[in-house]
Amino acid sequence: MKRIGDAHDLGRHIVADPKICHGKPTFRGTRIFVSDVLEQVASGMDWETIVEEWDNHITQDAIREAVVLASQALLKHVDEFVLRQKAA
Repeated sequence: MKRIGDAHDLGRHIVADPKICHGKPTFRGTRIFVSDVLEQVASGMDWETIVEEWDNHITQDAIREAVVLASQALLKHVDEFVLRQKAA
């Protein structure tokens, strides 16, 4: 993660800046929460429709980056999501 001033550059399209939306990850140059877009992806919404819903302020490449980062975060923190331990 590259740090730019007080902002954290999480990728080409995603930033976390404490001065914007309380530091929650957003798409660069917008106040669109990455989590909102990921919820749309999870609901099965077509990526092209998501882009249109946000008036083309994000791109399919930006959505792809969000999905990849979410996947990496899940793999890194998988133990935090365990509902119950399986018997050996």
